[in-house]
Amino acid sequence: MNMEQNNPLVVCSGLTKTYGSFTALDHLDLTLERGRFIGLLGPNGSGKTTTIKLLNGLLQPTAGTVTIDGMQPGRGTHSIVSYLPDRACLDENMKVADIIDFFSDFYRDFDRVKATEMLNTLNLSSLSRLKALSKGNREKVQLILTMSRRAQLYILDEPIAGVDPAARDYILNTILANYSEDASVLLSTHLIADIERVLDEVVFLKEGSMVLHEGVDTIREEHGKSVDMLFREVFSC
Repeated sequence: MNMEQNNPLVVCSGLTKTYGSFTALDHLDLTLERGRFIGLLGPNGSGKTTTIKLLNGLLQPTAGTVTIDGMQPGRGTHSIVSYLPDRACLDENMKVADIIDFFSDFYRDFDRVKATEMLNTLNLSSLSRLKALSKGNREKVQLILTMSRRAQLYILDEPIAGVDPAARDYILNTILANYSEDASVLLSTHLIADIERVLDEVVFLKEGSMVLHEGVDTIREEHGKSVDMLFREVFSC
């Protein structure tokens, strides 16, 4: 850890990303604490993936700043953040066992025992090639690899998109069972009803701007609505 545990895990200040005249993210001010399950919510094109890529150092901001545990995204934050991208990035010709070996070599915080236990729970053979698995099982393998790291921040970009409801339940339960109470999960999705039960707080993005950052309990108490209902109201126009 770079700093004391009581400092915010993520701080975005005026974080902006533009492409020519198009603004993908507009002056985002956001602080995320530890031990929280956070939904990054918005329709397609709202700025969710741009935000995630900025947090991972895959994009550089046009303006503003972002820090992870007090550090700018980069080599120093690789041991803090475990990232599941929205698109498959693994070689589908590789066997699952070879991918586990690769992750064990690449990430010092990778827990091979945990990964193997999760594979066994799914009855997935580590000798299977990724391309021989169903889409849902390939998604699960990628999630297992992400959640088998001892990270402080798990960033999951659309982990339940394109899989059936039973697979969504497995994915959410796997996430809940495999991150420590001092770590946080930032999960991007537009499928609000499927994840609402696990959320502590939500961030609504609309056309590159943050329109809400609130605790789920506060939304229910002050608005008298579920997150899904409020989301539909905010994004109905």
